Amino acid sequence: MTLSPSTRTTLGRKRDRAATDRAELHAVLDEGLVCHLGFVRDGAPVVLPTAYGRDGDTLYLHGSTGARYLTGDELPCCVTVTHLDGIVHARAVMHFSMNYRSAVVHGVARRVTDPDERWHALRTVVEHLTPGAWDHARRPDPRELAATAVFSLDLAEASVKRRCGPPSDDDADVAADLAWAGVVPVRTVSGTPERAPDLPEHHALPPHLG
Repeated sequence: MTLSPSTRTTLGRKRDRAATDRAELHAVLDEGLVCHLGFVRDGAPVVLPTAYGRDGDTLYLHGSTGARYLTGDELPCCVTVTHLDGIVHARAVMHFSMNYRSAVVHGVARRVTDPDERWHALRTVVEHLTPGAWDHARRPDPRELAATAVFSLDLAEASVKRRCGPPSDDDADVAADLAWAGVVPVRTVSGTPERAPDLPEHHALPPHLG
């Protein structure tokens, strides 16, 4: 399936960097761990980092029921996820750039009230962060569920933009041969798991972390 650009998701600049395949949107979201949730509160813009999970074309978000921005049944919002893949060093500083992949989703997030969907949404978020953790750790109890707000956001209105490759230098700067040019790759990697200080020695590293 392809992305169907709306007025808000049509790129104004560098339109050649736009992705059209919905699979690319899913890939950017699935590889990310933190999204930035933007909305308007008391007439001013607010952007908050938060965990999320995707199931098909639905994005699940969660937060505390005590948060003022999560008190209603609907939340007009914008969600973004960005991956930085490299710093692009050009021969001229005005041509420095970044190699990246980014997704922007617009819509109205709706509060999830159905008990089964709330359970499914929380499992989706946990499994997105660490596959296998939901079946390994204790599930939410009634008190924790009551303190947690869950929202779903449809991925119908979304855009993906990306850049890859070497710098785009002017011919004159290439000919002048005055500076190094290229790409410094940037990667996010997971380190070796570290035991909690109060974890008994008989607990081995669970398979989903090994």
